[in-house]
Amino acid sequence: MFRRTFWFTSGVAAGVWATTKVNRKLKQLTPESLAVTAANKAIDAGGRLRDRAVDFALEVRDNMARREAELGDALGLSTPVDRELPSPRGYAVIENRNSTKYVEGPGHRPTYTTHPYNRNEDH
Repeated sequence: MFRRTFWFTSGVAAGVWATTKVNRKLKQLTPESLAVTAANKAIDAGGRLRDRAVDFALEVRDNMARREAELGDALGLSTPVDRELPSPRGYAVIENRNSTKYVEGPGHRPTYTTHPYNRNEDH
């Protein structure tokens, strides 16, 4: 009697365990789950690739600076260069002759309270 109960209980437990294992594997093989897994692996691979690219870029920059210093020493260009930005460019004013703010006349320069060509102006 105990032997039969033991084996029956063991069989039920093995059946529940196997059914649970099979259901988990089936859920992993659904299209949605496969898409999520593929996306996660692609994100991981992209991160690793980005890290390698950053390492490569840093190595190239270091080698470039070292080679530039070697060339500067070889050519006698070791004096520091003042790398100042150039002054900003001036822009030409576009006169809008159709504007009510524009007045023509001899010796009269047009005066504007706003920019003469304002695209956001109500028409």
